[in-house]
Amino acid sequence: IDNHTTVTKFILIGLTDRLELQVPLFVTFFLIYLITLMGNIGMILVIQIDPQLHMPMYFFLSNLSFLDVCYSSTIAPNMLVNFLVESKAISYSGCITQYGFFVVFVTTEIFLLAVMAYDRYVAICNPLLYMVTMTKRVCITLVVGSYFSGLINSLINTSNLQRLSFCDSNVINNFYCDLTSLLKLSCSDVSVNERLLFTCGSLFEMSTFLIIIISYILIVIAVLRIRSVQGRHKTFATCASHLTAVTIFHGTIFFMYLRPSTSYSLDTDQIASVFYTIVIPMLNPLIYSLRNRDVKCAVRKLLSRKVIVTQ
Repeated sequence: IDNHTTVTKFILIGLTDRLELQVPLFVTFFLIYLITLMGNIGMILVIQIDPQLHMPMYFFLSNLSFLDVCYSSTIAPNMLVNFLVESKAISYSGCITQYGFFVVFVTTEIFLLAVMAYDRYVAICNPLLYMVTMTKRVCITLVVGSYFSGLINSLINTSNLQRLSFCDSNVINNFYCDLTSLLKLSCSDVSVNERLLFTCGSLFEMSTFLIIIISYILIVIAVLRIRSVQGRHKTFATCASHLTAVTIFHGTIFFMYLRPSTSYSLDTDQIASVFYTIVIPMLNPLIYSLRNRDVKCAVRKLLSRKVIVTQ
């Protein structure tokens, strides 16, 4: 006789159970989510409107902004609602769907950052062949390939997750449906899922990170060959924004998944999860707009045009 009760919904504990912090946390994360939406959608619109930004680099950047909107939106709305309601339940299918979409967008972003590093390598190391190499067809193929990789990774992990049984405990010690929390709750053998997570995660993360590292080694070599200091600074400034975004994104991934198991703690993991899922999508448009001269010029032109129209 099976005494287990099959789980049909999960309870998300959230960041804290202290009632007095729920509203302040709601306001804080609502503002972060609002800035994320405005910043990323604004970036996409600026790139679409300004003809000078119709280049491969900005085509990739607009896709990065789209991904940030998508993967932030898989987590933030449900998180915000849970700050204000007593029942923090999410259905079984809703939980699996949230996890599936999150993996699609995050994996795609990992690949897209590698594509952007390759784009900077071609632009700096082979400037005369840049427009010949990075044609519209090549750019679209690279972006579609990134999305396809994200979809494959998500299908592999979610399909294996759906084979698991969940019984008795349904409390997820997090503010979203992350795989590690779900595996802890399962009453099935999760060894296959853990191996898949490690294999796919390592393969995708290490391969894309290797592309980024090789691209930047070749970029640094090319920059050092430039005799003028001003020329070096100007050339390297074109990839400073991307390098900052890569450092923050991959640095957080390494911190979350490549630490020794003895250093794990719930508080540290939740802080890292917040940064990874909520804060990084907000930072990317700020990084690219503040450190990119072309984007700043495009924004100024757009604002000045609006001022003239209103007058």
